[in-house]
Amino acid sequence: MSSAVVSTEQLRQQLHWRYATKKFDPTKKIPDDVWQTLIESLVLAPSSFGLQPWKFLVVTNPDIRQTLVEHSWGQTQVADASHLVVLTIKKGVNAADVERYMHNISDVRHVPVENLQGFANVINGFLSKPPYPLDLDEWSKRQLYIALGQFMTSAALLGIDTCPMEGFNPPKYDEVLGLTGSDYTSVVVCPAGYRADDDKNAALPKVRYPVDAVVQYVS
Repeated sequence: MSSAVVSTEQLRQQLHWRYATKKFDPTKKIPDDVWQTLIESLVLAPSSFGLQPWKFLVVTNPDIRQTLVEHSWGQTQVADASHLVVLTIKKGVNAADVERYMHNISDVRHVPVENLQGFANVINGFLSKPPYPLDLDEWSKRQLYIALGQFMTSAALLGIDTCPMEGFNPPKYDEVLGLTGSDYTSVVVCPAGYRADDDKNAALPKVRYPVDAVVQYVS
């Protein structure tokens, strides 16, 4: 018996409905309860080891958001959307981050932190001597995109539009948002809200390769 909470058709329909919204309706705002659910989708996103090497900045100041337009190649979505999330990574994730994580596990699961030393050693071993050539900040960015994907899919299921954006100047964003010189740096931006009625991109058919061109079963 299926344990699905949404039907396959509902999921398919919303994934087809979703698109990178080019023009948001600035008069329409996401209800607070819906937004809090979307925030929780970010918090609940999976990451390698569960380490969560990130922070999500929700920019609410309209003046700051307008300033960010010029650092976003002139893309007005960052100002017009109901909400704006700037997804950042923790730079140079290290043993101190692992220790913080172990204490969080201990608090949540009521396990003595000493019992988690083996797990901590595994993570620290990976961070200090990766099993393959690895830039840790690039690794953290890959974790961040998992969170972005979960956020966007959750939004689509709730009928909320999004537009993932790499077309911006991260150092300038860091400067405007007070991140310069901090442990965090901007990686990707995602406005969220409701599409404008006159955004012609909403009606365009999706351009995707057929399944058999991009999916291969190995047996």
